[in-house]
Amino acid sequence: MTTLLRMSADQLSRATLVADAVTDPEMPMLTLRDLGVLRSVELSKDGQLVVTVTPTYSGCPAMATMRDDLTYRLRQAGFNNIAVRTVLEPAWSTDWITDAGRRKLAEHGISPPGPATHHAGPIPLTLRLPRRCVRCPQCGSVNTELSSEFGATACKALYRCLDCREPFDHVKEI
Repeated sequence: MTTLLRMSADQLSRATLVADAVTDPEMPMLTLRDLGVLRSVELSKDGQLVVTVTPTYSGCPAMATMRDDLTYRLRQAGFNNIAVRTVLEPAWSTDWITDAGRRKLAEHGISPPGPATHHAGPIPLTLRLPRRCVRCPQCGSVNTELSSEFGATACKALYRCLDCREPFDHVKEI
Protein backbone atom coordinates (compact mmCIF):
# COMPACT_ATOMS: atom_id res chain seq x y z
CA MET A 1 0.00 0.00 0.00
CA THR A 2 2.83 2.45 0.85
CA THR A 3 4.46 1.80 -2.53
CA LEU A 4 1.20 2.59 -4.34
CA LEU A 5 0.82 5.88 -2.42
CA ARG A 6 4.46 6.75 -3.07
CA MET A 7 4.06 6.08 -6.79
CA SER A 8 0.99 8.31 -6.83
CA ALA A 9 2.86 11.10 -5.03
CA ASP A 10 5.78 10.77 -7.47
CA GLN A 11 3.41 10.80 -10.44
CA LEU A 12 1.57 13.82 -9.07
CA SER A 13 4.83 15.67 -8.55
CA ARG A 14 5.88 14.91 -12.14
CA ALA A 15 2.46 15.91 -13.51
CA THR A 16 2.62 19.17 -11.57
CA LEU A 17 6.03 19.98 -13.06
CA VAL A 18 4.66 19.31 -16.56
CA ALA A 19 1.54 21.45 -15.99
CA ASP A 20 3.63 24.22 -14.43
CA ALA A 21 5.64 24.51 -17.67
CA VAL A 22 2.63 25.03 -20.00
CA THR A 23 2.63 28.57 -21.38
CA ASP A 24 -0.18 31.00 -22.05
CA PRO A 25 -1.09 31.00 -25.78
CA GLU A 26 -1.55 34.79 -25.90
CA MET A 27 1.46 35.74 -23.76
CA PRO A 28 3.92 32.84 -24.18
CA MET A 29 6.50 34.45 -21.90
CA LEU A 30 4.19 33.42 -19.04
CA THR A 31 3.31 29.96 -17.81
CA LEU A 32 -0.26 29.29 -16.75
CA ARG A 33 1.12 29.14 -13.20
CA ASP A 34 2.75 32.61 -13.62
CA LEU A 35 -0.58 33.96 -14.86
CA GLY A 36 -2.48 32.44 -11.94
CA VAL A 37 -4.78 30.48 -14.25
CA LEU A 38 -3.45 27.06 -13.16
CA ARG A 39 -5.10 26.47 -9.80
CA SER A 40 -4.23 22.88 -8.92
CA VAL A 41 -3.03 19.49 -10.11
CA GLU A 42 -4.51 16.60 -8.11
CA LEU A 43 -4.89 12.87 -8.32
CA SER A 44 -8.47 11.71 -7.75
CA LYS A 45 -9.30 8.59 -5.73
CA ASP A 46 -9.87 6.63 -8.94
CA GLY A 47 -6.44 7.61 -10.30
CA GLN A 48 -7.54 10.35 -12.68
CA LEU A 49 -5.27 13.37 -12.97
CA VAL A 50 -7.45 16.45 -12.39
CA VAL A 51 -6.06 19.82 -13.47
CA THR A 52 -8.07 22.85 -12.34
CA VAL A 53 -7.92 26.16 -14.18
CA THR A 54 -9.71 29.48 -13.84
CA PRO A 55 -10.07 31.70 -16.92
CA THR A 56 -8.94 35.31 -16.80
CA TYR A 57 -12.54 36.14 -17.69
CA SER A 58 -15.53 33.97 -18.54
CA GLY A 59 -15.36 34.62 -22.30
CA CYS A 60 -11.59 34.19 -22.66
CA PRO A 61 -11.02 32.72 -26.15
CA ALA A 62 -7.68 31.21 -25.09
CA MET A 63 -9.23 28.77 -22.59
CA ALA A 64 -9.81 26.01 -25.15
CA THR A 65 -6.17 26.25 -26.23
CA MET A 66 -5.00 26.24 -22.60
CA ARG A 67 -7.00 23.06 -21.89
CA ASP A 68 -5.72 21.43 -25.09
CA ASP A 69 -2.11 22.40 -24.33
CA LEU A 70 -2.34 21.02 -20.77
CA THR A 71 -3.85 17.75 -22.03
CA TYR A 72 -1.31 17.42 -24.86
CA ARG A 73 1.73 18.07 -22.64
CA LEU A 74 0.49 15.69 -19.93
CA ARG A 75 -0.21 12.94 -22.49
CA GLN A 76 3.28 13.45 -23.92
CA ALA A 77 4.60 12.88 -20.39
CA GLY A 78 2.74 9.56 -20.16
CA PHE A 79 -0.47 10.58 -18.39
CA ASN A 80 -3.58 9.31 -20.15
CA ASN A 81 -6.41 9.58 -17.64
CA ILE A 82 -6.69 13.40 -17.51
CA ALA A 83 -9.52 15.81 -16.76
CA VAL A 84 -9.09 19.57 -17.09
CA ARG A 85 -11.69 21.23 -14.93
CA THR A 86 -12.66 24.89 -15.29
CA VAL A 87 -13.65 26.66 -12.08
CA LEU A 88 -15.20 30.14 -12.19
CA GLU A 89 -15.41 30.80 -8.47
CA PRO A 90 -13.58 32.53 -7.01
CA ALA A 91 -13.17 34.66 -10.12
CA TRP A 92 -9.63 35.12 -11.40
CA SER A 93 -7.90 38.34 -10.45
CA THR A 94 -4.76 40.00 -11.78
CA ASP A 95 -3.62 39.81 -8.15
CA TRP A 96 -3.02 36.10 -8.86
CA ILE A 97 -0.22 36.88 -11.33
CA THR A 98 3.00 35.84 -9.61
CA ASP A 99 5.93 38.19 -9.00
CA ALA A 100 7.87 36.20 -11.60
CA GLY A 101 4.98 36.67 -14.04
CA ARG A 102 4.93 40.43 -13.44
CA ARG A 103 8.68 40.60 -13.99
CA LYS A 104 8.40 38.59 -17.23
CA LEU A 105 5.64 40.89 -18.53
CA ALA A 106 7.78 43.99 -17.93
CA GLU A 107 10.84 42.32 -19.49
CA HIS A 108 8.77 41.73 -22.63
CA GLY A 109 7.51 45.30 -22.89
CA ILE A 110 4.07 44.74 -21.31
CA SER A 111 3.14 46.85 -18.33
CA PRO A 112 2.03 44.54 -15.49
CA PRO A 113 -1.20 45.34 -13.65
CA GLY A 114 -1.37 47.20 -10.38
CA PRO A 115 -3.47 45.95 -7.49
CA ALA A 116 -7.03 45.05 -8.43
CA THR A 117 -9.90 47.02 -6.93
CA HIS A 118 -12.01 44.90 -4.61
CA HIS A 119 -15.61 45.76 -3.76
CA ALA A 120 -17.75 44.49 -0.93
CA GLY A 121 -21.30 44.43 -2.22
CA PRO A 122 -22.62 45.90 -5.46
CA ILE A 123 -20.13 47.38 -7.91
CA PRO A 124 -20.98 50.99 -8.73
CA LEU A 125 -21.67 51.77 -12.38
CA THR A 126 -19.40 54.48 -13.74
CA LEU A 127 -19.37 55.83 -17.25
CA ARG A 128 -15.75 56.92 -17.17
CA LEU A 129 -12.76 54.69 -17.78
CA PRO A 130 -10.78 53.88 -14.62
CA ARG A 131 -7.75 56.10 -14.07
CA ARG A 132 -4.70 53.93 -13.80
CA CYS A 133 -1.17 54.91 -12.87
CA VAL A 134 0.63 52.97 -15.59
CA ARG A 135 4.41 52.75 -15.73
CA CYS A 136 6.11 52.52 -19.13
CA PRO A 137 7.94 49.16 -19.35
CA GLN A 138 10.56 50.76 -21.65
CA CYS A 139 11.75 53.79 -19.63
CA GLY A 140 9.86 53.50 -16.32
CA SER A 141 8.00 56.81 -16.67
CA VAL A 142 4.46 57.20 -15.32
CA ASN A 143 3.86 60.02 -17.82
CA THR A 144 1.67 57.78 -19.99
CA GLU A 145 -1.66 58.08 -21.76
CA LEU A 146 -4.35 55.62 -22.75
CA SER A 147 -4.58 55.15 -26.52
CA SER A 148 -7.22 52.42 -26.53
CA GLU A 149 -8.99 50.48 -23.78
CA PHE A 150 -8.45 47.37 -25.94
CA GLY A 151 -4.97 46.23 -26.87
CA ALA A 152 -3.66 43.08 -28.52
CA THR A 153 -6.07 41.01 -26.40
CA ALA A 154 -9.24 41.97 -24.51
CA CYS A 155 -7.41 41.78 -21.17
CA LYS A 156 -4.91 44.46 -22.21
CA ALA A 157 -5.17 48.19 -22.92
CA LEU A 158 -2.92 50.12 -25.30
CA TYR A 159 -0.90 52.99 -23.82
CA ARG A 160 1.74 55.40 -25.06
CA CYS A 161 4.59 56.85 -23.05
CA LEU A 162 4.73 60.64 -23.33
CA ASP A 163 8.45 60.67 -22.44
CA CYS A 164 10.02 57.98 -24.64
CA ARG A 165 7.03 58.04 -27.07
CA GLU A 166 6.83 54.22 -27.22
CA PRO A 167 3.48 52.42 -27.37
CA PHE A 168 2.93 49.45 -25.06
CA ASP A 169 0.28 47.07 -23.77
CA HIS A 170 -0.89 47.19 -20.16
CA VAL A 171 -2.59 44.21 -18.50
CA LYS A 172 -5.85 45.58 -17.07
CA GLU A 173 -6.49 45.22 -13.37
CA ILE A 174 -9.34 42.80 -12.77
